[in-house]
Amino acid sequence: MVRILLAFFLSLFLALPIMAQEADTSERVATGGAQTLEDIMARQRGEKIDDSFRSGATGDPDSAASVASQLGTLGGASDPEVWRALRYGTAEVTVSAGGDEARVLMQDGGMKWLRFREGPLASNGAYLLGGTLLALVLFYLIRGRIRIEGEKTGRTVTRFAAIERFGHWLMAGSFIILGFTGLISLFGRKVLIPAFGHESFSSIAVGSKWIHNNISWAFMLGLAMVFVMWVIHNLPNRADLKWLAQGGGLLSKGVHPPANKFNAGQKLIFWSVILFGVSISASGLSLLFPYELPMFAKTFGILNQTGLPQILGFGELPNTLAPQEEMQYAQMWHAIMAFVLMAIIFAHIYIGSVGMEGAMDAMTSGEVEEQWAREHHSLWLEELEAGHDETPEGKATPAE
Repeated sequence: MVRILLAFFLSLFLALPIMAQEADTSERVATGGAQTLEDIMARQRGEKIDDSFRSGATGDPDSAASVASQLGTLGGASDPEVWRALRYGTAEVTVSAGGDEARVLMQDGGMKWLRFREGPLASNGAYLLGGTLLALVLFYLIRGRIRIEGEKTGRTVTRFAAIERFGHWLMAGSFIILGFTGLISLFGRKVLIPAFGHESFSSIAVGSKWIHNNISWAFMLGLAMVFVMWVIHNLPNRADLKWLAQGGGLLSKGVHPPANKFNAGQKLIFWSVILFGVSISASGLSLLFPYELPMFAKTFGILNQTGLPQILGFGELPNTLAPQEEMQYAQMWHAIMAFVLMAIIFAHIYIGSVGMEGAMDAMTSGEVEEQWAREHHSLWLEELEAGHDETPEGKATPAE
């Protein structure tokens, strides 16, 4: 009897792995082909799962009952299968107006956008701005303020006319406001709600959104003014190579490479502002008018024709997007470009204020000390003194 019991338990023990394997293979069968608890838990952990068991389960029209049968045309697809087809964009939807985008009744990218917005976008953007500020503080502690080294002459020269300063401050002031209100929109839920509560944040968020949307027009006007007035002075030349080779004299005392009205560093700032500013403005307009100015579906279509996404391993980019998807892509691009430009502007503000003596005068009174001009823009000063100034009004002006 004992031998029989031992043989029975041994056989049962050896059969357990086989039984477990069969249970694993039939796990989704037990749920009728639906997702399992492990699928749900994996999704909550942020793990990538194979969704094909759902995206492909959109019914079989061929198995539907005929019109003459008792069930009529029912039986080809259940309600859940219809909704899955709509979600994954495989349903055959016909519309009488609205174009291809109107055929997209549900879009599945909302959660991906939200995870990116609250994760990599917010964290990496904060690291970029914080790292830039830290680098500028360290640079100031090591290098100190860049002073006028030669003896001051007491004479000034006109650096920027009133219209130039107006265009600069229109663009700069509006960008600072846009950056501040944009950061409120991005970080408000995590930073401001815990500090001020939901009701206070609601008022702040609504006000920030209104300001952001309306100040944007001032930024675009200032951007256009600055481009028209200064583009001719920001074309690269040979002097820029020497300026870059010597680090602009920013890293060591007594080094003053020759430069025109704008040196190579200022030209890099200028073209960064123009390129990133135009990109920010375009994506901002797409956000303001998502139905009238969608930009990413067409852009993706052009990129697909070049073959670049396929070469980089992204495959075919979607060229039919719902308005919500257009706004999600536009918001991501808008924020990324804004973060990069804000980091660049931090460096520009530093050099134009505490970083360099005399630099702020150029954008306040428009007049700069002659010795400052000789040390930082010697080629431009020589043209002034020769009577061939690049600016319309520029003449050396003695100080009163």
